[in-house]
Amino acid sequence: MKYWTLIVKRPQLFTTVWALFIFVLCATPGQYIPTANWLELLSFDKLVHAAIFFVLSAGLVLVALDRNLNSLYKSLFVALAIVYGASLEWMQANWFSHRSADVLDIAANSTGCAITWLLRFKIENWRSRAL
Repeated sequence: MKYWTLIVKRPQLFTTVWALFIFVLCATPGQYIPTANWLELLSFDKLVHAAIFFVLSAGLVLVALDRNLNSLYKSLFVALAIVYGASLEWMQANWFSHRSADVLDIAANSTGCAITWLLRFKIENWRSRAL
């Protein structure tokens, strides 16, 4: 079975696992995160933030499609992903060891979610072809 088909047929499972994966990444103590100054010059970190939140919010859009929810729910699910990203940054500042919040990370997370929202109809078409 193609992994895309598995994602489309089990979007709740995929999205839950992905959200937990993001949580683990964000909760990892800072001293265990590799640093490379050249990556910062390329803003690679922000690209990664946008990408992982694009995938999360795309998964949430697939959940809405799987449950035959209307466009309002798709928008609310994408907004939920934005709130999740901002909450994780807050947790990094207040709860997680050797971590700090970054407003630019929140912006990158939100950008990934916004791209999903803009592409939600493409995601719906992709889903219908994958089934």
